[in-house]
Amino acid sequence: MSLASVRSFLAVHAPDLTVIETEQSSATVALAAEAHGVEPGQIAKTIALRAGDEVRIVVASGTARLDNKKVRDTFGGKGRMLDAEEVLAVTGHPVGGVCPFGLATPLAVYCDASLRAYAEVVPAAGAPNAAVRIATARLAAITGATWVDVCR
Repeated sequence: MSLASVRSFLAVHAPDLTVIETEQSSATVALAAEAHGVEPGQIAKTIALRAGDEVRIVVASGTARLDNKKVRDTFGGKGRMLDAEEVLAVTGHPVGGVCPFGLATPLAVYCDASLRAYAEVVPAAGAPNAAVRIATARLAAITGATWVDVCR
């Protein structure tokens, strides 16, 4: 279902993009970079984060790490990553396939400044072996993302 929701989202918002499915898993940054022939930093990892009472989606460079102080200052509360069951429940995507496309529930999407180092990034696409290549600015545009600086 998750992969189908991503395909449906892309059919409406970016019909020219194709979901790339690989034989091997691309569930980690290292595996995804190898599978897609890009630098680990070009993998756009998607993090489901609770800060205060709100769950948010943060998309960051594969080599970036959340900065607790920046998260607190930006979102008004201590950030806590959701566990695998919570991630699946709120996003509709399994861990390893989480992306800002085709979400099961409406969530605020944020793109971290770390992505701006790359003209093109490769986020997952709803399954641990699926991804899409997309211009960084277009990723933010089609997901309605707000740019933030929450990583180090």
